[in-house]
Amino acid sequence: MSAKKRTRVAFGLAAVGALTIGLAACSTGDSGDGGGSSDELTTVGFVAVGPEGAWREANEQNIQDTFTEEAGYDLKYAPATNLDQKSQIDAFTSFVDEGVDVILLSATEASGWEDSLKRAQEAEIPVILLDRGIEPDDDSLYVTRIAPDNVEVAKEVGAWAAATFPDGGNYVVLEGPAGVGVVNERNTGFDEGLGDSSLTKLDAQTANWSAEEGKSVFETMLKSAGNDIQLVFAQNDEMGLGAAQAAEEAGLVVGEDVKIATIDGTKNAMQALADGQLSYVHEYNPLFGDTALEVVEKALAGEDVESYIVVPSEAFDSAEAAQAVLADRKY
Repeated sequence: MSAKKRTRVAFGLAAVGALTIGLAACSTGDSGDGGGSSDELTTVGFVAVGPEGAWREANEQNIQDTFTEEAGYDLKYAPATNLDQKSQIDAFTSFVDEGVDVILLSATEASGWEDSLKRAQEAEIPVILLDRGIEPDDDSLYVTRIAPDNVEVAKEVGAWAAATFPDGGNYVVLEGPAGVGVVNERNTGFDEGLGDSSLTKLDAQTANWSAEEGKSVFETMLKSAGNDIQLVFAQNDEMGLGAAQAAEEAGLVVGEDVKIATIDGTKNAMQALADGQLSYVHEYNPLFGDTALEVVEKALAGEDVESYIVVPSEAFDSAEAAQAVLADRKY
């Protein structure tokens, strides 16, 4: 991975100086009627993805549990409508118009954010990207991106696949929705990890992060290949769990006839790995609320922040490894 450069937060003391005005303008937040006046709180607009599986639920709940009134924040949670980017842009624009102090952005789509980010910059509102990046990636328009490194995570999956199939085999990829930056990053990383492996790619199709679609898509792939598929790379756990169901119904034994590798590391996937229903799971750690809180405080104080903060994540390649962490799994 290339060295991470440091970037000066452009908003600096101007954002801090505008804090009183911004807070007064946003004194009627969504954080309920608990103790304390909301005009004493730092307002944070959270442009979120919303319902999209166990990983997203854990991530967004962690952010909401971190930016509480007790911590000094009024968090305005705005999930997308049916994963629609327009609803996110509308929410982002509303937060800028309201004069929130900071915006957290988890984008449903990578492109199309330049105008919104420039508008926030003109209003001296720091923007912090959570999980997903943007394309083109102009880090002068945001403070930082906080996320596990999709390319490196998927690269480890690819390296595992190459080592597991030294004599080759057929594989397929179950992808997330088209247009999402994470899909491209995970494809790039997986291909890098495979290197000059003799594995043969038969197909790659979107299954929209869904177990149901993962099952349906893999059923079709199996029929097309006459069940001659030895490896599935599912870009998230849900799709991999769906593929495992399809494999079982096709009379295949996961771990023997076909191996399934996934990314996210949700509790359901870890249990499936422990039970032999998955072959490899790479965590994509969703619990980085504390890191986001630290970045928000630094941004408002005008301090230096790295332009990409990588969240550490682990890989699990055996039932024993999964079983060892299941009791303490938080998501």
